[in-house]
Amino acid sequence: MIVAVVFALGIINFALHQAVRQSGHPLLGRMPWFYHMLGGRFSLVVEFLVLLAAMLFAAQGSRAAVIGYIAYTALNGVGGWLIITRRI
Repeated sequence: MIVAVVFALGIINFALHQAVRQSGHPLLGRMPWFYHMLGGRFSLVVEFLVLLAAMLFAAQGSRAAVIGYIAYTALNGVGGWLIITRRI
């Protein structure tokens, strides 16, 4: 059950990540060179690895990893909202 919750949070993170990437915010142009690797998809690979790690830890029963991923999702939500609404 908890793995499904982490997976759902991962879907939210990917959707938010894609929305930020497509926002055209000037801040994205100032990102380091490695952000632009693989045609800008390097960050999606990193997002997938974070989700995979969180799901593996959740499957092993690590509550701290799940709480950490929930906090990560919350911070992504706030940061994404700030970028998409151009408050930053």
